Amino acid sequence: MTQTSPLEIEHRGPVDWVTLNRPESGNALNTALVEDLLVYFEGLREREQTRVVVLRARGRHFCSGLDLTDPGFNPQPRGPHAVWKVQRRIAAIYQAMRACPQPIIALLQGAACGGGFSLALAADIRIAGESARMNAAYLAIGLTGCDMGSSYFLPRLVGTALASELLLTARFIHAPRALATGLVSEVVPDKELSRAAEPYLEDMLRATPMGLRLTKESLNYAIDAPSLQSAMAMEDRHQSLLALSDDAAEAAQAFVEKRPPVFRDR
Repeated sequence: MTQTSPLEIEHRGPVDWVTLNRPESGNALNTALVEDLLVYFEGLREREQTRVVVLRARGRHFCSGLDLTDPGFNPQPRGPHAVWKVQRRIAAIYQAMRACPQPIIALLQGAACGGGFSLALAADIRIAGESARMNAAYLAIGLTGCDMGSSYFLPRLVGTALASELLLTARFIHAPRALATGLVSEVVPDKELSRAAEPYLEDMLRATPMGLRLTKESLNYAIDAPSLQSAMAMEDRHQSLLALSDDAAEAAQAFVEKRPPVFRDR
């Protein structure tokens, strides 16, 4: 993609650094950015060479939400079918983020509002800059506070009580409280966000490629598993599959020999 694209994608070996690039609008989601995000995340399932994704943003804000000035979000005539089509197109981004096998680390600074908040929630790990503040802004513009997966993600991340507070009031949660409630993994100065992601990347890349992918898959299933038995059935399946892989044998041998493993993803 070109430098003027609303989404910049840099492939650094096994890590994709994905940058929202509409700083003049607070990285608000316009139709072009929605399409780029959807195409990128849906394509990750077939991109095995990408093992981890870092999602970040240029400028002061992570993502200020939906760009309400974009005519593409105001279809005419404004009937239920046209509005539903727009709604489902945006919602597909968050489903694609959870469905892709790569872990996603979100780096948050400034505002993460509405759809931008949901981008953060749909990630696997969140690191906040000191300026970070997040809210489910939908309620403030006459809509329900439950949108773009917020009613699903928030209770699972922070519990029903805090989720209810945030969704029923559209209040901001700032970086210190987000850390105290487990919504983010750590808070760092804004200028150190990219550096703060590095230890997570190093730890993830020590795992076998398939082991990393199946860990995310197991977590996704376990969150909604009806029982311990269901969750453990998925774990048993994955562990048995991985135990037979060449990479698992290499990992064990490298551990014994006290050397870095060389994985071939098979």
